[in-house]
Amino acid sequence: MTRKKLIAANWKMYKTPEQTTAFFAEFLPMVAGHSRDEIVICPPFLDLHAAVEAARGSNVAVGAQNIHWAKEGAFTGEISPAMLTAIQVTHVIIGHSERRQYFNETDDTVNRKLEIALENGLTPIVCVGEVLEEREAGLTEDVLRRQCTRAFNGISARKAAKLAIAYEPVWAIGTGKTATPQMAADAHMVIRHEAEKAFGKEFAQGLRILYGGSVKPDNATALMSEGEIDGALVGGGSLDPASFTRIVKY
Repeated sequence: MTRKKLIAANWKMYKTPEQTTAFFAEFLPMVAGHSRDEIVICPPFLDLHAAVEAARGSNVAVGAQNIHWAKEGAFTGEISPAMLTAIQVTHVIIGHSERRQYFNETDDTVNRKLEIALENGLTPIVCVGEVLEEREAGLTEDVLRRQCTRAFNGISARKAAKLAIAYEPVWAIGTGKTATPQMAADAHMVIRHEAEKAFGKEFAQGLRILYGGSVKPDNATALMSEGEIDGALVGGGSLDPASFTRIVKY
């Protein structure tokens, strides 16, 4: 089955609204007409409106970096799905390793966020991956199975139609280290198997599984050439328009 690759930028805590507008002004002409891949940029919450306005009418979508599982309520500092869809945000990253590491994100909160994102028509990019100690202990498959099983719990294949997964070996994020294409492909096969158990074979065959972890212009081609890798979630390499364009055009 041919799966359209998804190339997503995670800007983390970088760029002001003014810098966001300037990025799009430079980036959009460089990727105009690029239809082979789906392109998504996920800036900080404060920049979302500027990004949506700048991307309007283009081939680039805009996503958020996080979401809350409640529709509304007394959750100071949080953002609801309705707030995102109201300004035409279409994608959302859920369970990024930095959210898990620094902000107490758990497999169970990932599940709750995934459910509400799907209910509100957002395309969720759910992040899974092992830390260095787990890989060195031979626990990568166990970690991926646990994270996927809990994330998918109680969600039907029909509801999950828009789901994408990002495999992010935590030891490769922001470190300059990258999993080899074969290591990434092996992990993606584990994730796809878990999706098959949860949602069925047909769903699993169509599920897009991205790789994230120090993706750069000079390794994007090798990674994207692996049949099991259906795109990339790009951190630092997405902050510069020229760099991200090279990754998109791998």
